[in-house]
Amino acid sequence: MFEEFQDRYPRDTQTVQHGDSTNLPDVDGLRNFVTEFGGSSFGDGIYRVVAPSDGEIWAERIRIAFPKFEERATCFAFDWLGRAFALDMGRMESGSAGVVMFEPGTAEALEIPANLETFHTEELLDYGEAALAISFYQKWLAQGGGAPAYDQCVGYRKPLFLGGADEVENLVISDLDVYWHLAGQLIQQTRGLPPGTVVRASID
Repeated sequence: MFEEFQDRYPRDTQTVQHGDSTNLPDVDGLRNFVTEFGGSSFGDGIYRVVAPSDGEIWAERIRIAFPKFEERATCFAFDWLGRAFALDMGRMESGSAGVVMFEPGTAEALEIPANLETFHTEELLDYGEAALAISFYQKWLAQGGGAPAYDQCVGYRKPLFLGGADEVENLVISDLDVYWHLAGQLIQQTRGLPPGTVVRASID
């Protein structure tokens, strides 16, 4: 399954316990996808597939930071920056649930014109730079940064939505759960504030 995707982003040796995929929605091949890849890391940590046992954890993260998607989104993967990729049951792409990317660093939910299959057979192959910030990751590694473990991400010290710089110097290896918890709280607290409101906070 997804041979070209695996050729472009080789599976790393790092894996975690897969768990039971039967608690996932039985839609658009999601269970089969997670059964085969759940908990796996690809491309030296640039892209990770959510382990079935972590589905509820990701649902809670999305509920806090992006409540609009609470009843619609099921996360299936996340990248080195901690950005989550999910199936949006409220939007169709070529007859299947569309992909949405949740960015804790920018407080944005971005619709991707792909479904689970085309995201891996087209989007990550043809537009990998836009989807995974590949050159930014290579720059992070070149400047001495390490590949994040499954339970880590390379997060922004000061989130972009609070005026942080989109530069390697503003990045730090973070515990994934802590990063999303703090980012979610900040997104909640700043939601609806007028543009230009001064907010001083950082994630470290």
